[in-house]
Amino acid sequence: MSIKTYQKAKKIISKNKDLADFEGQKSVELIAKAEAAVGLKFTGSYLDYLQTLGAGNFGSEEVYGIIDEDFENSSMPDAIWYTLNLRKSINLPANFLAIYDTGSDEIFCLDFHSTDATGEPKVVALDPTYALEDQTLEIIADDFGDFLLELVEEELA
Repeated sequence: MSIKTYQKAKKIISKNKDLADFEGQKSVELIAKAEAAVGLKFTGSYLDYLQTLGAGNFGSEEVYGIIDEDFENSSMPDAIWYTLNLRKSINLPANFLAIYDTGSDEIFCLDFHSTDATGEPKVVALDPTYALEDQTLEIIADDFGDFLLELVEEELA
């Protein structure tokens, strides 16, 4: 149900502009550079998120995406910069894209090795303070759309 949940999340975001602070649309060219930088191909609802919202926050919830093409010298909420840094600092595997930090020792990532029939990656939680091989990855959401909807609904609750 990814597209339906994702569209519902976008509708909530657009109806609550006072809580929404997003970078805005990202070009196909910039998205292609980001994909090349992390070696992943973005699909489905996350690709649409990048194309329409880019990166940013809804209330206190910050969802990472793309800011600009300087992936080396960026900051939050740049998913490309953050992912590349995590690959260096904690050996984050190449199939993960970091999209959210809980602020309490958990990072949520899109897992491109765990996708549904349409290519949508699952959202998983990992703890950067433990070696990955010592963790059982918890599935947070079946896809980015479900994750985003849950986040925006929690922010309004």
